Amino acid sequence: MTERPPKILVTKIGFDGHDRGSRIVAAYLRDAGMDVVYTGPWQQIPAVVKLALEEDIDVLGISSLATDHLLVPKLIEALREAGLGHIPVVVGGIVPPEEEPALRAAGVAAIFHPGASREEIVAEVGRLARLARAAVEGDV
Repeated sequence: MTERPPKILVTKIGFDGHDRGSRIVAAYLRDAGMDVVYTGPWQQIPAVVKLALEEDIDVLGISSLATDHLLVPKLIEALREAGLGHIPVVVGGIVPPEEEPALRAAGVAAIFHPGASREEIVAEVGRLARLARAAVEGDV
């Protein structure tokens, strides 16, 4: 039996419809052999949590270009309430440096700014997926 590839959900919450970056990152992850679920823009937090549960994801990636990253702490809390607090959440896009501490304090595992390399994104998401799986397997 072979191990399944990391499963990543790439989505956008809130009202920001700029999805080019999230589509590019989803392709990076797919091309690296990861199983990617891509939703496109305008998702609501309850729908993202439901999809995370249904798809049994390893990492959740949120793209933000217009302050939608400020919704991520609410998303992380909703994941915890649904018993999915083990899923690492990463944010990519425009995140002002002064807003990073609040995201980290809320539990964001990684923040990728414009210009982050394909290699950096793939390596970190893969590492986080392995850690998440190890945590879940340790709980079994």
